[in-house]
Amino acid sequence: MPVNIAITLPPSMLREIEQLAERRGKTVSDLLAEAVRYYLIQVELQELERYGQEQAEKLGLDPADVEWLIHEYRQEQRQRQSG
Repeated sequence: MPVNIAITLPPSMLREIEQLAERRGKTVSDLLAEAVRYYLIQVELQELERYGQEQAEKLGLDPADVEWLIHEYRQEQRQRQSG
């Protein structure tokens, strides 16, 4: 169930948000909720990337090794799904 909160924004930012919401056919509330969801996803991805880098360093892998391993894994998964 949605919860009401109060935030303080500069008037110019609020105008921009209102204009964007109108162009997208959304309410300001919907637009801000979407922005927060996007932000939370970005933070989670950054944390996962940092964790992956730490693990790669522990295993002595460089970024090229990690990219290659990911590519190989995805290729194997596609082959399993298709065949």
